[in-house]
Amino acid sequence: MKGIAFYFMVLAAMAVVLGMGWGIQMSATHTYTLAPAHAHLNLVGWVTMALFAFYYHTVPSAAEGILPKLHLGAAFFGVTTMVPGIVMALRHQGETFAKVGSILTLISMLIFLAVVLKSRARA
Repeated sequence: MKGIAFYFMVLAAMAVVLGMGWGIQMSATHTYTLAPAHAHLNLVGWVTMALFAFYYHTVPSAAEGILPKLHLGAAFFGVTTMVPGIVMALRHQGETFAKVGSILTLISMLIFLAVVLKSRARA
């Protein structure tokens, strides 16, 4: 694995390590208040980033151009803004970061859709 696929896989692996550690901490303390943020870290951070990595690895032509780089940036900033934002929202400290992160994550998925459609058009 190389290029953009590698970077997505690194982000996925980092997310799952953080998510597993966080899950262990929640279990050890029997405090599950932040479980929704933990779930988003695992689903959006680990699963979604890994799926992106596998797609770019399997369809190398999809990794060409500016869109995959924009995708990586939007995905990274989406998850790293959304998860702490969900924590803040659960703690009643405001919802702005959760909203911004969610929008960035949606933008990331729209860019990915464009990448998939564009790579299909090349085939």
